[in-house]
Amino acid sequence: MKLGIIGLPNVGKSTLFNAITGAGAQSANYPFCTIDPNVGVVAVPDSRLDALAEMYVPQKYTPAVIEFVDIAGLVRGASKGEGLGNKFLSHIRDVDAVVHVVRCFDDGDIVHVDGDVNPARDMETINLELIFSDMEALERRIEKTKKTVKSDKSLVPVLETYEKTLELLSQGKTVRSGTFTEEEWAILEEAGLLTTKPVIYAANVSENEAAGVSDDNVYFKEVVKAAASEGAQVIPVSAGIESEIAELDPEEKEAFLCEMGIKESGLDKLIKAGYSLLGLISYLTGGPKEVRAWTIRKGTKAPQAAGKIHSDFERGFIRAEVIAFDDLMACGSLAAAKAKGLLRSEGKDYVMCDGDVVEFLFNV
Repeated sequence: MKLGIIGLPNVGKSTLFNAITGAGAQSANYPFCTIDPNVGVVAVPDSRLDALAEMYVPQKYTPAVIEFVDIAGLVRGASKGEGLGNKFLSHIRDVDAVVHVVRCFDDGDIVHVDGDVNPARDMETINLELIFSDMEALERRIEKTKKTVKSDKSLVPVLETYEKTLELLSQGKTVRSGTFTEEEWAILEEAGLLTTKPVIYAANVSENEAAGVSDDNVYFKEVVKAAASEGAQVIPVSAGIESEIAELDPEEKEAFLCEMGIKESGLDKLIKAGYSLLGLISYLTGGPKEVRAWTIRKGTKAPQAAGKIHSDFERGFIRAEVIAFDDLMACGSLAAAKAKGLLRSEGKDYVMCDGDVVEFLFNV
């Protein structure tokens, strides 16, 4: 999973990125301090994998990972090239989903690119630039398709989908907010439009609101209201507190969170939201050599899940030996679970569940 972090300059994007990835992207109090997209890979915390490691004491421990991409601040006119906007917009095409950071605190020492904090305006600025970019891309595609559709009638549905989508965008609405058939979505995904990307809004609040946003924070309420209009999730985070958490070892982190009254870090919240947004789950494999988490989409069947490990596993799939994680833990060992009949043999039509502990049998 690759998440792109976007937003206006000086809203806390790079500070948040630094905190959750430890990748050290430059952070400074001026626009465009991030010119190239910074990339950081983060391990996905999973207590189930930790429990398997205690059971098997493996030589290798391999968690699932998320790739975060810190994309330079966008400004009004980015779709026309303002602030190196075209280059930055192209980086968004490569991510699976977008984390849109919105500033929800006042601080006279941190310059706002538009002069004052106004979350609804800031969100609209970014979304409109992405919409304008998509409109330009679609207009070029429509012009090209009109020339070829006369000799290739199979392109009629493509042209109709493009025109339908352009009409939606011209109303100031994102592609993700529209209603499309599976066939139309396939066409639009092929087009690589920016506003097809699902989005999570990260409301960057002050450090004293890290444990809970105040009812008086009108900025946060604006973000929630604007996000609700497109059915998007809002996660309150404090980039400042996340920076402090990033410098602590695991034991210190737990004590710090407890002292601050914070139930989970911003990173943990973003990971959960990302998995939910993209419809992802994890299955687990375990043994003396390695315990590992594998990320798949909900609804994935056993052979395709096996293919995540190696293509030969899918090609020569025979069956999957599966046990639910909770059942395995309750029994204390795989042998005990097998004796109780809790280890199941599943075939090609089995749909994988989150937390399945599995061994695939195959023959090539």
